[in-house]
Amino acid sequence: MRVSILPFIGVAVLSVGPAVGQDTVSLVAAGSLRAALEQVASDYEAISGTSVEARFGPSGLMRQDIEGGAPAHVFASANMAHPRRLEDAGLGGPVVLFARNRLCGLAQPDLDVTSDTLLDVMLSEETRLGTSTPGADPSGDYAWELFGKAEDLAPGAQEMLERKAMPLTGGPESDPAPEGRNTYAWVMENGRADLFLTYCTNAVLAQREVPDLQIVQVPEALSVGADYGLTVLDGAPDAAWRLAFQILSPAGQAVLAEYGFDAPGLPKE
Repeated sequence: MRVSILPFIGVAVLSVGPAVGQDTVSLVAAGSLRAALEQVASDYEAISGTSVEARFGPSGLMRQDIEGGAPAHVFASANMAHPRRLEDAGLGGPVVLFARNRLCGLAQPDLDVTSDTLLDVMLSEETRLGTSTPGADPSGDYAWELFGKAEDLAPGAQEMLERKAMPLTGGPESDPAPEGRNTYAWVMENGRADLFLTYCTNAVLAQREVPDLQIVQVPEALSVGADYGLTVLDGAPDAAWRLAFQILSPAGQAVLAEYGFDAPGLPKE
C-alpha cells in the first residue's frame, strides 16, 4: 500500500541545507492550481530568496512533457495517477496528497438548472454539455467518472452523456483562451456550451470574470472528488524540496483553502 504523508516530506526538507542562493526552482502544475500556487510561489520566493519558474496546464500533458525530458523539479497534479506514474518510472517520489477539489456545473445565465435538475438538464438533447479532455486533463476524467455514476440513476445515461459531451479544454488541440483570461469564463462567454463540468474552484474564478454565470452544485449521488498529488522529481535541488514543503505547510495549505480547495494539511476545527 502506498503511503503519502506530510512528515516524510518534512524529514527530507529538514535534512537539507540553506536555500538562499540556490538555482531557480521549476514548478509544473495543473491549470486549476494557477491562482493558488502563484501566490504560494510568491510567498516562497519572499521567504527563501529563490525564484520559482512556474508552468501550468493539463496534468496529463504536463506529465508527458516531463517524461519527454522537459525541465521540472516539482510536479503538482490534479490527480494522484500522473505523479504516481512518474514515481513508478523512477523519475520522482514520494507522491503526497496535498489538496482536494470537486466538480461543479458552470451554466449560462439563461439556463434553467438547479442541483436537483442537473442530471435531467445534462441529458436534454437541447443542452450543449462541455467538459475538459479525458486522458489529457484529469477534469475530463472526473467528468467521465460522473457519467458513470449517472448510469446508476438513469440507465443509458452514461452512454448518452459520453456521446454528447464536448471536450472543449485541456487537450492538445483545444483552443487556448486569450492571455489573461480564465479559460472557462472565455469558453462560456463565447457561447460554446450551455453547461460546463469543471472544478468548483475553476467555476468560482470564471464567475468572478463573468458574474452572470451560474454555479450549480453537483448532487451527492453524482459527486466526484478530485485528489491532487505532489511530487519532487529526481535530481531536483534542495530548494525544490523546500518549495514542496511550503505547499504542504500550514501557510501554503491556507492559501489553497482561500481559493476553494479542501486542504488536508490544515487542522480540523
